[in-house]
Amino acid sequence: MVGNVMLALLVGWGLDLWIGDPERLPHPVVWMGRWIAWGERHLNHGAHRQAKGAFFAVGSILATFALCAALLAALHPLWNGWAETIAEAVLIFFCLAGRTLRHEVSEVFRQADRGVEEARKQVARIVGRDTRELSLQECRTAALETLAENLSDGVIAPLFWLSVARVPGMLAYKMVNTLDSMIGYRTARYRAFGCWAAHIDDIANYLPARLTAGLMILSAKVQRKGRIRELCRFVRRYGPEHASPNSGWPEAALAGILNCRFGGPHHYFGELFPKPYIGSNDRALTTDDMRVSLHVALWSETLSVMVALSVCAACLG
Repeated sequence: MVGNVMLALLVGWGLDLWIGDPERLPHPVVWMGRWIAWGERHLNHGAHRQAKGAFFAVGSILATFALCAALLAALHPLWNGWAETIAEAVLIFFCLAGRTLRHEVSEVFRQADRGVEEARKQVARIVGRDTRELSLQECRTAALETLAENLSDGVIAPLFWLSVARVPGMLAYKMVNTLDSMIGYRTARYRAFGCWAAHIDDIANYLPARLTAGLMILSAKVQRKGRIRELCRFVRRYGPEHASPNSGWPEAALAGILNCRFGGPHHYFGELFPKPYIGSNDRALTTDDMRVSLHVALWSETLSVMVALSVCAACLG
């Protein structure tokens, strides 16, 4: 029942706020990563790499949805539906990454106060770019860019797909996002095999990324950190400038809130990728900026949960 999904969402979100990403428990995303690594190792060679990558990506997403739906259907008759609700709560908990994201970002700033090497090691935990030559300012910038992007990918988008297709849709989205994070790169190794994974991720995140930017602007208004009209103009100006069709929107929202500059060229897997700048104020980022950003992220997450609950409540009517 839809009402049980609302309860599962509250429990799953509460667990994420309390515990964060469980490192010692079996994690569906870890299993997804192992499956993707196996598929890439066995399929990403020889001829027809793009076709093999398309088949692998689409098949993995559909299989994830089907397996989750089958599991919940099998649990539905048990304990008057409570077994299904418990499973949904646990899966929602696994699909959300808000607390862990905020913790990792705050750790980058804490390590940056100790030195550049510590900051590079810490930021390497949450970004895909080469961090070996980053300055302290670049480490802080990378952390806040990741906060904005992963607020969409790791919190708002899963909640969006929960609202659209319940828990199987949420878990299928995690497969989409994991595929993109592992093989959706424009490098020589992944360009053909991972192009479908990247395109599917672009489609799946199109609305959530823009929703995230809007929620961040509303959250900034709550904290009196910007005027809505000015921030909307900033996001419309810089959101489409990003190399990604989606990542630029939440990044532009945070850059506008902080009145700073994100973006610029980055190294991925030994290759330099030119990226446009988001914003024009190339000022030094501080711990206060990190605190504002974490508050914006938490407020945005809370508003998103409220929206998801409202959608579920509407389905009950």
